[in-house]
Amino acid sequence: MNRSLGGFDRLASAYVWLEWLAFGRDLESARFCHLDHLQGCHRVLILGEGDGRFLAQLVRRFPSMRIECLDASSAMIAKTGGRLSAEARARVSFRQEDALGAEFGPDKYDAVVTLFFLDCFSAEEVAGLIDRIRTALRDDTRWLWADFALPQRGWRRWRAQIWLRVLYFFFRSQTSMTARQLPPSELLLRAAGLELHAELSLQAGLIRSAVWRWRGKRSA
Repeated sequence: MNRSLGGFDRLASAYVWLEWLAFGRDLESARFCHLDHLQGCHRVLILGEGDGRFLAQLVRRFPSMRIECLDASSAMIAKTGGRLSAEARARVSFRQEDALGAEFGPDKYDAVVTLFFLDCFSAEEVAGLIDRIRTALRDDTRWLWADFALPQRGWRRWRAQIWLRVLYFFFRSQTSMTARQLPPSELLLRAAGLELHAELSLQAGLIRSAVWRWRGKRSA
């Protein structure tokens, strides 16, 4: 779950501890495992960065990258900025906006990052957001995505269903998030013309991380 909706300010200071208590380092593993796929990208859009752990890794790994970071929480943006050196902050443009109302220019980004973010929204909202972002993608854009997931069957599915009920109850009680269930984000990315390039599952399938690629008009 992430922080592009109102109410996440109050969670900014405790978020990392809540995450580690529930899942150890597995959410961090899901964030960082595909970083090398951003090699060669120059303009990156991050939606719902949160407390800045991914961004801090990104700017250290790729010193020439320019990054646009959009988050609705001022506290999360402040925490993120506090993790960066002055040189790194000069390469990052912060936008305090709700992603559902944000505008994205055409042919602008060669990478998009949504880590534990799209699960905050309904299927209709995710589909609309992907459609609007797609107009801003260059050919061969990489889309790093990580989220919670619901395995298809067996005890893994039962375990995930319990965790998801707990997570949605908690975040709905603490923020203005209205979503009640996971959107089919991977299906929506595929339907928008993106292709699955790499993937990783953790926590018995409850956590997934993947790299999707947009090939431009060739895959539209």
